[in-house]
Amino acid sequence: MSDVVAVDAQSGQPGLSQVERVVDTFIAPSKTFTDILRSTSWWLPFLLAVIVSIGVTFTIDRQVGFGRVVENVILDSPKQEEQMQSLPPDQRAARMKGMSAGYKYVSYATPVIILLISTIGALVNWASFNFGLGAKTTFAQMFCVWMYASLPRLLSGLLTLVTVMFGGNAESFNLKNPVGTNPAYFMPDATPWLKTALSFFDVIGIWNLILLVIGTSIVAKVSRGKAAAVVVGWWVLIFILSVASAAMTS
Repeated sequence: MSDVVAVDAQSGQPGLSQVERVVDTFIAPSKTFTDILRSTSWWLPFLLAVIVSIGVTFTIDRQVGFGRVVENVILDSPKQEEQMQSLPPDQRAARMKGMSAGYKYVSYATPVIILLISTIGALVNWASFNFGLGAKTTFAQMFCVWMYASLPRLLSGLLTLVTVMFGGNAESFNLKNPVGTNPAYFMPDATPWLKTALSFFDVIGIWNLILLVIGTSIVAKVSRGKAAAVVVGWWVLIFILSVASAAMTS
């Protein structure tokens, strides 16, 4: 999390503070991403992600319970529900207990998962821009861009908190799609592959994608069009693989 300074020809002006970077990500993102050329410090967005993710997990644990979460996940997957129903009662209970514990531990480990996903995403973007487009950006810059571009996803966590605490129904809570920011949320009876496809057209997810395009364009010093070709290109590939996987396993 240390500040890695990149000397910039325009470095005569004072840089942004971490708080200013976070605020500007929402209202003037180009300022935040330009400041990454000066410093690749990313501790504040990660700290905010840790606080929100642990808060969401704790609230779900208390208000819904991971036993109920697993039941809803199984009900949402016809094939998985069929497999569970075919088990003897004692094996079914043991399987449910194990899955509940697994979901709980993984949920509380979300900060580690955030770091892992951010590292992979930043590495893929760094390689794509440097080897694909001949850019001269660094992994640290791409990692920092990823962290700040992901800030809108905190809103999903906050909306989940509000929904679970004040208006949630434990019997219909879906851990994979907890709030109505995409069409799939409003189509619970759709086929798994269709719900997977629709979930990609998420307002907050698209916002995150746009910020990635802006940020990578600035730190890699390429046009927005080229940045979009890389970022959106990977998004399309993940979309296709995810939908295909849902279709084959449903």
